[in-house]
Amino acid sequence: MDLSKIKLVVTDMDGTLLNSKGEIDKGFYPLLEKLRENDITFAVASGRQYYSLKEKLHKVQEGLVFIAENGAIIMENNEQKHIQPIAREKALEVIQKVREIGGKYLILCGRKSAYIEETDPQFMDPFLRHYEKYEVVPDITKVEDDEILKITICDLSGAEANSYSHVKHFTKDFQVKLSGEIWIDFTDKDAQKGNALKKIQELKNITAEETITFGDYLNDIELFDHSAFSFAMGNAHEEAKAAAKYSTETNDELGVQNVLERLIQGRETLQPKEQE
Repeated sequence: MDLSKIKLVVTDMDGTLLNSKGEIDKGFYPLLEKLRENDITFAVASGRQYYSLKEKLHKVQEGLVFIAENGAIIMENNEQKHIQPIAREKALEVIQKVREIGGKYLILCGRKSAYIEETDPQFMDPFLRHYEKYEVVPDITKVEDDEILKITICDLSGAEANSYSHVKHFTKDFQVKLSGEIWIDFTDKDAQKGNALKKIQELKNITAEETITFGDYLNDIELFDHSAFSFAMGNAHEEAKAAAKYSTETNDELGVQNVLERLIQGRETLQPKEQE
């Protein structure tokens, strides 16, 4: 691959750029500097809250593009580039349905903050790994002074096997995405990672042929649809692997960094996964 043709690198965070401990390998930072030297934009695309992404990458946040809340908001250099909130009445329908199911934790994800009602330790542990700014409130349906970007279900018994069948019918009005083993995200019908990537490409005059994407889960497949060079991690969900054009090592084996090193050093030409 000719590095001179690549202008945009987009990666998911959890299960992709981050290792299984939720950490960024120190070897990533010099690679990021080399990308910048080549005028390549680096973006992260995550179901995480913007403030969580900003904290994770606080050392190098200047110049980064943040696609947060599964594509509901795009930020760059503390400037909002795009936002796609959920209509309040629609959000209340989802919350009511999830409460009827019972046994799940709900997160209302706003522009200013996230809002939760419960603080059980078993919930707070995974919650705090993904959310930096939050408020505990008596009733999330009473939050009125914030734009709603996303509603998230935390199902500690397994989102795909348990909760998803109860809420997948909401796809008529929402993007309903399995974003991890215990997470289901609801965003506006037009808010998803792929649409956010397309928006960035339009703003920066970058094509799919000039874009590389990395991901591991179902909410990353839309990213793959807008890049000629899509990589599924070795630890990816099988559907994500099937959707990507290429494969790389697991997140714990530094799969993203390995590809970036090969691109920067120009050591080899990438072949489609079926030829590898």
